[in-house]
Amino acid sequence: MSLRIAPPIEKALGAGRAVVALESTVVTHGLPRPRNLALARRLEATVRAGGAVPATVGVVAGDIVIGLSDREIARLAEDGAADKASLWNLPALAARGANAGTTVAATLFAAARAGIRVFATGGIGGVHDRPFDESADLLALARYPVLTVCSGPKSILDAAATLERLETYGVSVVGYRSDRLAGFVVPHTDLTLAARADTPDEAAAVLEARHALGMEGAVVLSNPVSEGVPAAQFQTWLREAREGLATEGVRGRDTTPFLLARLAELSGGATVEANVRLLEENARVAAAVAVRLAERSLVGGGAVRGAR
Repeated sequence: MSLRIAPPIEKALGAGRAVVALESTVVTHGLPRPRNLALARRLEATVRAGGAVPATVGVVAGDIVIGLSDREIARLAEDGAADKASLWNLPALAARGANAGTTVAATLFAAARAGIRVFATGGIGGVHDRPFDESADLLALARYPVLTVCSGPKSILDAAATLERLETYGVSVVGYRSDRLAGFVVPHTDLTLAARADTPDEAAAVLEARHALGMEGAVVLSNPVSEGVPAAQFQTWLREAREGLATEGVRGRDTTPFLLARLAELSGGATVEANVRLLEENARVAAAVAVRLAERSLVGGGAVRGAR
């Protein structure tokens, strides 16, 4: 077992090129085969089209790989027994030589170890409506200095409690061209953010300011999906989906995949389509921010404004 940076990623980082980390639970747990593999390839292509180098992170035979090859991505996509790696179970998965997709938390850890400064994902984990059920993503965001482009917390979560927890942990949450926190497949929540960035350069400036101040932790760049699910309709589906948790005795780490699968069924696939859309949009924004960070390392500059 090892933590391995693929040679193309190591070369890109050494040359000061823009690199964007991508998680792999979308490959192992996000979509059915073969759509999962097609999406993973599309996300990498989106990052490349934006001028950056994609570094998909995953666990292959116990090795934590930063910059999976296409063959390794396909291996994870085709492995129906692949696990889901977060920080709490990552050492055990590595020790037994498992295959696993990496969650936000595990991907942040790997990206930070490699020196990758930008990460694109769909929705972050956070605070559930059940007591004491909180995602490891929150502490990872507080710990690792990586700008994380996402569409807010997953829509099944308590968005207000998640935002409060991020503030408590000192994580900078910035709206991308929006004053409100994104709601994953719902474009906006009703939660106002303290800061916004309207350009990739302004977003890059926030991460640089954290570094200049000697602060640990991430910048969460909240990027609302361009076309999502209406909030009222989503809440109707979510209430029905949650009824199944008690009926079927679902708890703990199985809660999120159960709810997302049930929501996909109830919405006739609308939540899945919105999820795919926001993943691509976030990858595009992340590439633009990574390019600006690489450029700013040579020339400097940029700004961020208070929310209007």
